[in-house]
Amino acid sequence: MVSIVNYKMGNIRSIQNALSYLGVDSRVIDSPEEILTSKKLILPGVGSFRVAMEHIRAMKLFEALNEAALKQGVPLLGICLGMQLLATEGEEEGPTKGFGWIPGRVKRFSPERLSIKVPHIGFNTVYFEPKSKTLFEGLETCADFYFVHSYRMICEEPEKCVSSWADYGERFVASVEHRNIFGTQFHPEKSQSNGLTVLKNFCAI
Repeated sequence: MVSIVNYKMGNIRSIQNALSYLGVDSRVIDSPEEILTSKKLILPGVGSFRVAMEHIRAMKLFEALNEAALKQGVPLLGICLGMQLLATEGEEEGPTKGFGWIPGRVKRFSPERLSIKVPHIGFNTVYFEPKSKTLFEGLETCADFYFVHSYRMICEEPEKCVSSWADYGERFVASVEHRNIFGTQFHPEKSQSNGLTVLKNFCAI
């Protein structure tokens, strides 16, 4: 059973549909008690970093997620904004503290400097770090995934936590992994067979 955390900013239905296609049972949760009884957690998200953290704190989910991820060792997957919230801080709508599980900051792409359109929307090739086997087992050295984002995570210690990269005007972090904590900037639930493989691998942890 996979628990999908509803903090009022997630694309929950598409994740549920993808898990159902894989034959994986899921439930949508929104309370600290449910988080603390979960065996696997998905933290989805679309929208503002600041608003997301405000919702998480107002719903009293912050402490429970820390307990589950850091003390109980529950496997957790952050998707898109959900991955960004794993960082130390986000700059959207002013500096806002995240969970701090992945040391780093979330900053906006610079379209003026990079001559790119923001947000970054569409399929893009993701290149896997050789050591990163957990989420990408069964795929080759790279694969295409679907992105929709204006911000990207800049990790302080990429050699310790970055599991894949992509290019959009610059090389940026496409996924992270640290012990039981995982994150994908792309949307596996919208990435066809490659995304289903990632979700299947997470559910198999």
